[in-house]
This record gives sequence, C-alpha cells and structure tokens, in this order.
Amino acid sequence: MNKIVGDNLKMLRKSKNMSQEEVADCLKISQSAYARMERGESTSWTIHFNKICQMFDITPEELVRRGVGDSVYENLISTELQTESEALHFYRKIIRQYELQIEDLKMIISELNKGKN
Repeated sequence: MNKIVGDNLKMLRKSKNMSQEEVADCLKISQSAYARMERGESTSWTIHFNKICQMFDITPEELVRRGVGDSVYENLISTELQTESEALHFYRKIIRQYELQIEDLKMIISELNKGKN
C-alpha cells in the first residue's frame, strides 16, 4: 500500500509542478520525510491523509487506488505533447515565412543581375 500511495504522490506532485520541498512545507514536515513517503518507505502519509487529498484535489479513494499515478502521468504527457505539437506548428509557420522571404530575395537578386548584363 505504501508503494502505491508513494507512486501516486509523486505523480500528483509532478502534475502540479511542485517540488518535494513545496509539498513538504504544505504538510509541515521535512523534505526528507516527504521523500520517504514518495518512495513508499513510510506510513506517515496516513497522518496527513486529509491534507494530501485537499492539496491535490482528489478523493481518499484516488490516493490509495493503484494506477491513479499512471492516469495523472498520462494526462501530464498528453499536455506536454499538445504543447510540443503547438510549438512545432508555430516553428513551421515561422520557417515558412522565412522560406517565402528567401524566394522574394532570390527574385530581387535575379532582377538585379539582369540589370548588370
């Protein structure tokens, strides 16, 4: 059970872009105590059960359910892929603009070269 909760805690923390120290501060415990909870080496998460559920906006069942961390991770990856896809689309648009400018410059150079002859 500790390992399941630990894995879920890690994924939930990452989904909120929080450090272990930030979560530990919210729980009013040391970073090392929180790290032990994430590694499944401690049962102290039970003391902070309600606070953890409130902090990550989850139900108690979600905290102890196997695979909750997996779904959070999948959502996190999906968001990153969407952001990456949007960035690629933006960069392709910029590249296309430069390609058009290069074509315009080639035409100008060609016209200037004709005038020299």
